[in-house]
Amino acid sequence: MDVFQALQQRRSVRAFLPQVPSADTVRALIEGAAYAASGGNMQPWRVVALTGEPLAKAIDLAAKAQPQEHPERLSYPENLWEPYRTRRFTNGEDLYRSIGVARKDKISRLAQLAKNTTFFGAPVGLFVLIDERMNRPQWADLGIYLQSLMLLAVERGLATCAQGFWRRYEHALAEHLQMPAPYCIAFGIALGYEDTSAPINSLRAGRAPLEEWAQLRGF
Repeated sequence: MDVFQALQQRRSVRAFLPQVPSADTVRALIEGAAYAASGGNMQPWRVVALTGEPLAKAIDLAAKAQPQEHPERLSYPENLWEPYRTRRFTNGEDLYRSIGVARKDKISRLAQLAKNTTFFGAPVGLFVLIDERMNRPQWADLGIYLQSLMLLAVERGLATCAQGFWRRYEHALAEHLQMPAPYCIAFGIALGYEDTSAPINSLRAGRAPLEEWAQLRGF
C-alpha cells in the first residue's frame, strides 16, 4: 500500500469489532506518527492510549459528567458560512441516512451522537493532548501528527475516527488521564478493526473538486 492508497481508504469509522489491537501495534502507530513534521521540531503532542478497564473508566466518567464547551476550541465556527455550511450539512445528512434515521427523528439522532462517548465501541481510545499555551501553528502540527497516525493505522488494517467531541470532557478526565496542567484534550481517536457489516460504515464522504479551492499558476 502506498501513501495515496492509504489517503483514499482512510475515513471516519463509527462501528468496530471487539478485537483489541496488540500493545505493540498501538505503540508502533503512536510512535511512528511522531515522524510527522512540526515547526522547530517542537513535537507539541502527548498521547494517552487506553483499553480494557482504563478505557471503561474514561467512558464512565464522561457519561456521568456534564459537557463543558470551550469557546476558543469549538469544532466549528459559529454561524458557519458557505460553502462550509452546506458541506457540513450534507455530511451529517448522509451519515444519518446510512443508518435510516430521518431528519425529524431527534431521539435517534441524539442516540447516535451519544455513541461518541463510547468511542463508537472501539476497543482502544486515544487521547491526544496539547499544552493550551501553544499557538495555532502548533495546533496545525498536531493535525499533521493525527493524519500520520491515521494513515499508519490504515496501513496496518485498522480503522479510526478522530473526535473533537472529547474536548467537552477534559474536566472530567484530567485526573484519570494524569493530564498535567496546562495540557488539554485536543482530540480523542477511536481505534480498532472496522465492523464492515455496520451500515454506518458504508458512508463515503465526497470531496470538493479541485477547481473550488486550488489554483495552479505558472505551470
